Amino acid sequence: MSGQPTSPSAANASPSTKHPVAALAHVVFKVLALVVYITCEWFNSDFVLNFVTCVLLLAADFWVSKNVSGRLLVGLRYWNEIDEAGVSTWRFESRDAEGMKLVAPDESRLFWYTLYGSPLLWLGLGMIALARFSFEYLLIVIIALILNMANVVGYTKCSKDAKASITSFARTTILSSILHSMV
Repeated sequence: MSGQPTSPSAANASPSTKHPVAALAHVVFKVLALVVYITCEWFNSDFVLNFVTCVLLLAADFWVSKNVSGRLLVGLRYWNEIDEAGVSTWRFESRDAEGMKLVAPDESRLFWYTLYGSPLLWLGLGMIALARFSFEYLLIVIIALILNMANVVGYTKCSKDAKASITSFARTTILSSILHSMV
């Protein structure tokens, strides 16, 4: 074969999507948690079942965002370590400047928009639950906000750390090339 795409769909595939499954999972769990929260009383009036379903979807969203999509879509990850003395230390990791070139801009945009947009939607739903005096469903919103904001804070710090590392690397490279050219 000549190496050319054999089907029209292969020819039209977006080269900007390098991790379609991770991107889909990143969005699907967020949307499912929101849809189930909004529609759960239409199908079932048992709060416990609705609560458990929403929390499981929120936990899946948190896990996928933290452990899969963050690493694949934006090249960032964070975690917490507790040493033998019981001291908690947060670790932030990012790809180097060369590795960041592998991040697809469309996937990165999708990641950041959904990462920051999801807590805003939950905040709006929390205001509605508060206005309706639906305190039991407000509990679900609080859990959603805690899990979403944990990822927002973690990835925001990780992103700042990545920018600082890349800036430092660029400065070092420029200074060393200037010094080598002078010698």
